[in-house]
Amino acid sequence: MSYSKRVHIISFDVPCPPDYGGVIDVYYKLKALHKAGIRIILHCFEYGRPQSEELNKLCEEVFYYPRQTTKSLLFNTLPYIVLSRQSEELKSNLLKDDAPILMEGLHSTFLLTAEEFDHRNIIVRTHNIEHEYYENLAKVERNIFKRYYFYNEAGKLKKHESVLKKAASIAAISSNDKKYYSSLFESVHCISAFHPFEEVSYLPGRSDFAFYHGNLSVGENNEAALFLVNKVFENSQHKLVIAGSKPSSELVKAAKLNPAVELLSDQSPEQIYQLIREAQCNILPTFQSTGIKLKLLASLFSGRFCLVNSPMVIGTGLESLCTIADTAEEMKERLDRIMVMESFPESELINRKRILQENFSNAGNAKKLISLFG
Repeated sequence: MSYSKRVHIISFDVPCPPDYGGVIDVYYKLKALHKAGIRIILHCFEYGRPQSEELNKLCEEVFYYPRQTTKSLLFNTLPYIVLSRQSEELKSNLLKDDAPILMEGLHSTFLLTAEEFDHRNIIVRTHNIEHEYYENLAKVERNIFKRYYFYNEAGKLKKHESVLKKAASIAAISSNDKKYYSSLFESVHCISAFHPFEEVSYLPGRSDFAFYHGNLSVGENNEAALFLVNKVFENSQHKLVIAGSKPSSELVKAAKLNPAVELLSDQSPEQIYQLIREAQCNILPTFQSTGIKLKLLASLFSGRFCLVNSPMVIGTGLESLCTIADTAEEMKERLDRIMVMESFPESELINRKRILQENFSNAGNAKKLISLFG
């Protein structure tokens, strides 16, 4: 029996609903592969998100495994995000055939070094340079215990990264990440993020607010939101809307003190996408330059103007589609110009469509990924 059209995918979380960065990439990857005729056996680690009927429509089989979240795992030499995703049942299910295996993130690589898989075609999808991501989380974390955890995990992830030499291929999410992994491993490919958008579209005309969104419980996003509230929109004549889940008490307080800011918590993905479309400007600073931010792709596929700092776009191939400003003063100045523009320029729209359709289409990315399955 041929398994050329069949693949196992190990997901670090249940990828439906697609309502945060990592699972958005996984979910729309499943959709694109299914549409391309690939038969998918999906393996999900479960910890808080319910099982999903929707996944049964995209996959031939779906298996769920409980994530092990006991605190004693924190004292192991392996990273917690890897060790907590181990399962003998998963191993048994993977060994039932010889179909290729796609491991989503370094999180899902516990079995990569198992000798039973020595001659198996295993592709690892990297969503970030994980140790850098965790180091940056540590830098912006106020809680001393969480900060220690992030720094400790970063060290373990850096050491664990060497297991990637056992993979047949690495599918990096950005050209920047590809450059990093290519310096360490062979057969590294850039396959950009999968996302909900089929084509570029935007609302004609203009509006009167700028928009920032993200999971506000993540330190990086909290820091970016506070930077906007306290620095960029300090004494501003322009309105800023921020939307995201679980805002910190510090952000809630800062937003209340700034009459230019409206803070919306726990909006649905549909509400977020509507705000992206309606905003005059999607303003997206970040202090993390690894991976690619899906909020950036969402803003470029369906929003008007996009104002970012360098770490948001460096090495993504999207630099020419954004207005870039790296200080609060520069952002204020660029924002003043953007907020009075009556419409999005046609020439910029043509360039946006060309770049996004050439390099960031789900169908194109699926084709690249399928070529790695053999």
